[in-house]
Amino acid sequence: MGGFCFKNLTFMIVILLIVWCSHIETCNARRVGRHWRQSRGGAASLFKKKGKKYGSNHHNGNAGKPKQKTPSPKAPAPVPPPAAGPKQSPPPPKKGDGKAAYPTVLSVLDFGAKGDGSTDDTKAFQAAWAAACKVEASVIDVPAKHVFLVGPISFSGPYCQHDIVFQLDGKIVAPTGSSHWGSGLLQWLEFTKLVGLTIKGSGTIDGNGAVWWQSAPYDDDPLDDQAKLIFHQMARKKLTWWENAKHKTNLYNFSVSSPGDSPNTDGIHLQNSKDVLIRSSNLACGDDCVSIQTGCTNVYIHNVNCGPGHGISIGGLGKDNTKACVSNITVRDIIMHNTMNGVRIKTWQGGSGSVQGVQFSNIQMSEVQLPIVIDQYYCDKTKCKNQTSAVALSEINYENIRGTYTIKPVHFACSDSLPCTDVTLTNIQLKPQQELYHMYDPFCWQTFGKLYSPMIPPSGV
Repeated sequence: MGGFCFKNLTFMIVILLIVWCSHIETCNARRVGRHWRQSRGGAASLFKKKGKKYGSNHHNGNAGKPKQKTPSPKAPAPVPPPAAGPKQSPPPPKKGDGKAAYPTVLSVLDFGAKGDGSTDDTKAFQAAWAAACKVEASVIDVPAKHVFLVGPISFSGPYCQHDIVFQLDGKIVAPTGSSHWGSGLLQWLEFTKLVGLTIKGSGTIDGNGAVWWQSAPYDDDPLDDQAKLIFHQMARKKLTWWENAKHKTNLYNFSVSSPGDSPNTDGIHLQNSKDVLIRSSNLACGDDCVSIQTGCTNVYIHNVNCGPGHGISIGGLGKDNTKACVSNITVRDIIMHNTMNGVRIKTWQGGSGSVQGVQFSNIQMSEVQLPIVIDQYYCDKTKCKNQTSAVALSEINYENIRGTYTIKPVHFACSDSLPCTDVTLTNIQLKPQQELYHMYDPFCWQTFGKLYSPMIPPSGV
């Protein structure tokens, strides 16, 4: 998926990629609470900070692998040109032949779309999708130099059990009037129950988000827990971009552009997603640049610019006493500028499951408020109930993280009953930018593992 831009997206715009036959994996939470011994070779152990018992009301502490490149298939034998007459697409293959030698291109203009920016082209897109579902190796063409006004659509299987390509070179815009949205409808463009989907091109998807942000209520919305550590900034309902994506999903040359104060506009939201590669992209939004939720495994993110936004987050996990499983996550070669958080793991009290095998490396921070965060007391309300069960965190590695912070360099708040284990910090060099806010020292609670020098600022953990 490369080269197109999402901008001005609203909390009512959701792009879901859902595989029809999903495989639900279980994870076994490990109740590990052993203390790490003093390590050799210049490594110091992380240890539990002395003090009174840590709970949700004291959470501030201060009052994957890259997917293998698949060789390109050999070019098919040339097909003789058709006889003179009306232009026709190559016929689909016979059953048992596999994919068609050439794709069948279906332009939305041929299904009645006007592309003038004012005519409702929703039905034309639905008709093009229905036709594409009947033909293998089909391409839905959204041509350049057109603006398509499209209302809420669900591009859904289960009858589309083959690869479909969206060639997006034009512009798709969301309606600004409420008449297009049914009661409780939160999805704009939804892709669900599909086997294969590619979206590519140089086009734009514009959610006209500002219209909705201005009318979003401020009074009853939850707080981002890290915002409470800083300046009590209000947040909104989550914006979801990408959910239930599986089978080698590749996202690259991708741009998201939303203002830093736009309510809960996540850049990319992953859930129940496997074998995902995100690279060479620019993400500017009002919430997490990338949000990784339960059911994600083998996610590799690299060469991404993040900011403004809330950084790259795993979680929140375990809300309402649910089980959450996340594993094999790699985030590397990232530039973060003017974000609330850098790299963050957040879980709710009362949850279960595990987060393990996480690597954060080669990350450049610039004016980031909280560069490194683990918070097992996450709460988006004014107050949350103390609970003993927790999502287990282990094998979390931080390496070569440098730059400047404006609030606190490191915040580790792990569970009293299920501490974080196998946490490793190597070559962490974070310096204060300038005193825009009150500066805090590094904070560590119930976190065990190894600390390798250099560590700037000096370890308060």
